[in-house]
Formats: sequence, structure tokens, C-alpha cells
Amino acid sequence: MKLKNLFMTGAMVTASSTMAFAGDATLNSGDTAWVIVATALVMVMTPAGLALFYGGMSRSKNFLNTVAMTFTAYCLASVVWVIWGYTIAFGSDVGGIFGTLEYLFLMGIDHTSLTGTIPTLVFVVFQMTFACITAALVLGAVVDRMKFSSWILFTVVWITFVYAPVAHWAWGGGWMHAMGALDFAGGNVVHINAGVAGLVLCLVVGKREGYGREAMFPSSIALTSLGAALLWFGWFGFNAGSQLAADGIAGSAFLVTNTSAAAGGLAWMAVEWYHSQRPTLLGIASGVVAGLVAITPGAGFVNLPCSLIMGAVGGALGYFSVGLLKKKLGYDDSLDAFGVHGVCGIWGALATGLFADPSITPGAAGLFFGNPGQFMIQLISVLGTAAYSAVATLAVIFMVKYLTSGLRVTRDEEITGLDNSIHGERAFEGL
Repeated sequence: MKLKNLFMTGAMVTASSTMAFAGDATLNSGDTAWVIVATALVMVMTPAGLALFYGGMSRSKNFLNTVAMTFTAYCLASVVWVIWGYTIAFGSDVGGIFGTLEYLFLMGIDHTSLTGTIPTLVFVVFQMTFACITAALVLGAVVDRMKFSSWILFTVVWITFVYAPVAHWAWGGGWMHAMGALDFAGGNVVHINAGVAGLVLCLVVGKREGYGREAMFPSSIALTSLGAALLWFGWFGFNAGSQLAADGIAGSAFLVTNTSAAAGGLAWMAVEWYHSQRPTLLGIASGVVAGLVAITPGAGFVNLPCSLIMGAVGGALGYFSVGLLKKKLGYDDSLDAFGVHGVCGIWGALATGLFADPSITPGAAGLFFGNPGQFMIQLISVLGTAAYSAVATLAVIFMVKYLTSGLRVTRDEEITGLDNSIHGERAFEGL
């Protein structure tokens, strides 16, 4: 994508990353068409891909509740984003922390406005889909036990005070962008942010009734695998679309996204097969997602061999983080939002600092390509994102808890199942 020379504080290395700033370029119909398609692909990831992926892993009595909360997150984030979320993320920089309210209700943006070579309205919607899925990812940590009303308020406040500021830091001209941190499509903004938030939320809400004492079987691994396939499909828009142009870097991002996903699925399968003597479909599907998470921050910066490493390590890390780390520490992250998105997002962000190849994106070089300082920049960005997400999410949680008289459903509702007790519906016959 073509960026206006607006934030030239040593951040040339991010010039081809996800963010674009309004410039003097002319409209390119090819770029515009591609980003519109990419936006549609990313949209499918939340109310279809993630809803099925999470719904299938939840218990049968909570399947519809999980899907409903995912749908609701998408709807809420869509509205919040166009009213005030976009301007917080992409308004004129204020101290490197957040944007001004100049674009409240998208004021000043019309069909003739350009961001790079695409209409700004297309850019707004593309970025909206990122906000939507990030909020929905947090849900995976607390399915089966969080109040629907509390989830609604949490989503609105979290996007406002956690997601949008971090998006500004990395992509809107904030302090991460200024220091040259590389985040092509959301390692920090999406995955580390959502993973850490999910961990904090599940610790505050507490463990599910019977956790560790009774089996909690997924409602449908078949639906989970279908959801993973839809996520994989949509991720091409997520990563390749983040170039905001139909060019060679987008093509490279498309290739390494698929390769990393495949390597992640194979690595999880291999480690699980060796460790437990069973290669499960749930493990393969989870490994694919882990590989996709790992490549996200570096998709437009790394070459093919490095994407294999990033995906394979991501798959193995994902297996150990959800299978061993969670058991050892004893927290109840229901669907492993932190184990997959948090841990693998951290790996991907740091690995980008190792493997960024300047032959892919000129000016973006990692430690193994002669720029050891990039790894330290990546480390600082990871620590900054994780610390802010943890503290700000905790503040949001306590505010929501106060306003909704508690975050958690009653014990009877939890035992009965949230499909029936909250929605008055059931997903499967016989329940």
C-alpha cells in the first residue's frame, strides 16, 4: 500500500504494514477490489468461522450461547467502530497514545476520501472486521459461564478503551509505529491483546462448575473443524488484505499464511501423536489456527522458509500451552484464547523480529538479516501490549462487574446450560 509521508520518525520499516494514512495517491481500482474482497473474507471469520470453531468446542448445552455471543460481538463492534472506535484508532495522534475525535461518526470522510490508493470508507470497514474478531476472540476464555448482559457491556467498553488505543499505537501513528515495531496484520493488536484479555477475564470470572472433576466434552468437533477451515479461508483476507494493495507483497503474504497454517497443523499433530499416542482432529484444527496466529504479525515481512519455522513452532507451542501450561497453572481458559492466541501471538511478534527479510519489504530486517535491534523493538512492543491489555482489561472488568451486578451466571443456570436458561433454545435434539 502507498502511505503518505506523515509519520517519518524512523518508521519506514512499517510503511508496508497494515496501516495506511490518507495521502495524495489516486484511486487504484485493482487495489480497491482486492481490499473489498479481503474485507468480506475477514467478515466471514467471526460470525461463521469463529462461531463454529468456538461453538463446536463448547459443551452441547452452551453451543447456541457461544454462537450468540460471537454474533453479538460482531454486531456491537461494527457499530462502536463507525461511531467512535475508528477515530480513536486512526484520528490524528495525541501523544502516541490515541487519536483525536475528528472522525466521530466518520465525519469528514466521504466516498471521495482516499487512504493510500483505496477509498477510506473501504479501509474503515476492513479495519472494523479486525476489531470485531478481536473482541470475539476474548470470549473463548469464558464460555459456559459469563452473563450475556455482562458480555455486551464488556465488548463495548473493551473495544473503546483497550482495542482501539492499541490499534492506534501499532497502526495509527502511535508510539509502536514511531519506534518501528512490525505488526503486519495484528500480532500485537489482535492476538496478544485478545489472549491476555481473555486470561485476565477468566481468572476474575473463575472456573466452571465441575472443572477438573468432570469431563467437559466438546459439542461437535466436526463443527469445530469446519470453523477452523473457514478461519483459514478468511485469514487470506486478514493477512494478504493487510497490504491494502494487489501486489507482490500481498501475494507473498498469501503464500506464507497458508504455509504457516499447514506447518502449525502438522506440528501440533506430530507432538500430540508422540505425547499422547493419538492424532486428534481437534488438535490438527487447533494447530492450523496456531500457525495462522504465529504468521500474522510477519506475513508481509518473512520469506517462505521462515514461515515454515514460525508455523511449526507455533503449532508445538500451542499444544504445550493448552495441554501442559494450563494444567500446571490451574486456570480455566475454556477454549484456550490465551494458549493459542496469546502465546502464539507473542511467538509470532518476536519471530518477526528474527526473520523479517528486507528482500520482501525493503527496510524491514530482523536479527537474522542484520538488524538485531528489531528484535528488541518487537520485545518492547509485546511487553507494552501485554501489560496494557492486562491492566486496562482488569479495569474494564471491574467497571462492568459493578454496572451489571456481577459477571457470572447463577449456579443453576450454569448447570442447566445457557442455551436454555438464557436464550430459551437448544442446539441439539434430546437436550
